[in-house]
Amino acid sequence: MADPLVDLAERLQARCVARGLTVATAESCTGGLVAHLLTEVPGSSAYLRGGIVAYADAVKQAQLGVAPGMLEAHGAVSAQVAIAMAEGVCERLGTSLGVAVTGVAGPDGGSPAKPVGLVYVAVAGAGMPPEVRRFLWTDERSGNKRRSAEAAITMLLERALHEGAG
Repeated sequence: MADPLVDLAERLQARCVARGLTVATAESCTGGLVAHLLTEVPGSSAYLRGGIVAYADAVKQAQLGVAPGMLEAHGAVSAQVAIAMAEGVCERLGTSLGVAVTGVAGPDGGSPAKPVGLVYVAVAGAGMPPEVRRFLWTDERSGNKRRSAEAAITMLLERALHEGAG
C-alpha cells in the first residue's frame, strides 16, 4: 500500500523540479522524518539539498543561527523559533525554500503552556515572507510526528505552487 505522505512528497518534487526550486529541512520534533519522506521519492536529489536535525537548542543556535535570546524569550517550541529555523536552513544550505518543524511530540515534555502535540511549522523563501502555522495534534508520538511532517510537506507544496504563479 502506498504511503500518502510519500505521494505528497512526489507532488512536491514534481513542482520543485518544474520550477527549479531547491529545498532544505530543519527539524526538531520530527527527527528527520520530513527529509526521510522526501528522499523516499526517486530523483529527490534534483531539488532536495539537505536537512539539519536540530533537536538541541545548541544545535539550533550553531547550525541554524537561531539567536539565544529568541530561545530564552520564546522557547524552542514557538512560532518565532520555527521561522528562524526555516530562514536559517534556507540561508545556510543556499536553497530556494526552507521548512522547519519544532514541537512537543510526546508522550512527555509537555506543560500547560506548551502541551504534548503542540507543533509549529514554518516555511521560508521563494521571495515571500515566512509563514508559520500552529498545530495541536492529539495522536501518540509517531502519529504526531507524521502529522507534523505532512503539514511541513503541504506548506512546502503550497509555497512552491504559489511561487511562479504570478
